[in-house]
Amino acid sequence: MGGSSGIEVDAPASPGSHDHGVELTIVVPVYNEGEAVEPVLRALEAAVTTSHETLVVFDFPADTTVPVVERLTPELPFVRGLLNERGRGVLQAMRAGFDAAAGELILTSMADGSDEPHVIDEMVVQARAGADVVAGSRYMSGGHQLGGPPVKRLLSRLAGLTLHWFGGVPIHDATSNFRLYRASFLRSVTIQSTAGFELALELTVKATLGGYRLAEVPTTWRDRTSGTSNFKLRAWLPHYLHWYALAFRARLRRSPPARGDGARGPKPTD
Repeated sequence: MGGSSGIEVDAPASPGSHDHGVELTIVVPVYNEGEAVEPVLRALEAAVTTSHETLVVFDFPADTTVPVVERLTPELPFVRGLLNERGRGVLQAMRAGFDAAAGELILTSMADGSDEPHVIDEMVVQARAGADVVAGSRYMSGGHQLGGPPVKRLLSRLAGLTLHWFGGVPIHDATSNFRLYRASFLRSVTIQSTAGFELALELTVKATLGGYRLAEVPTTWRDRTSGTSNFKLRAWLPHYLHWYALAFRARLRRSPPARGDGARGPKPTD
């Protein structure tokens, strides 16, 4: 796999589904969320009508989220805890969820209540129509971002919109991890992220350069109102910049797009 663009990605696979009776797996990485996770899980279960499972992924058995999930499971039978055995951190927790997912569609959502669960079914509709990656988009028409550190908000918006306007990325929001992936797409790429939340940007860039179909639905992101954010802007910014720069370098090489520089499927149609 891989080409001169520096990514590792194969051609798009045909849409399909796993034969598990579950169409969608929702992956929720947690770290000592405690009782704060309950309203988040209840909101997910109340909003999502698609046949699904919700994997609450924790790094160690003593995580304060675990007893809350165990208490809720009899009432919310589609929710279950999953021990992340890949190594600690949000990146490995998401990857552990990918590994364990029963659904052909896999959605990542954070445990802080910042994401809007009522748009998940619409994201599934986009995937059923053929999208391999569907973003909950803050920066398209109808999307919003409320609260959060001003510098983080500015950089995120600039990254998403410049990648869309000038970098050939079909969606407006490249960095949010409120995102749905087709499992066959995830199986076709080699994840190279090492820090954490830059995973969404990596997969967006790889999907774009690989000729996969991307779509988006508008959503409003709200900064968490309880607990402490695990987002580390200063530590993770270089990792974001790596994928941002790679997208533009590959864009310059692909004028017009050519299969010799990492784009192995058809040009994205969105």
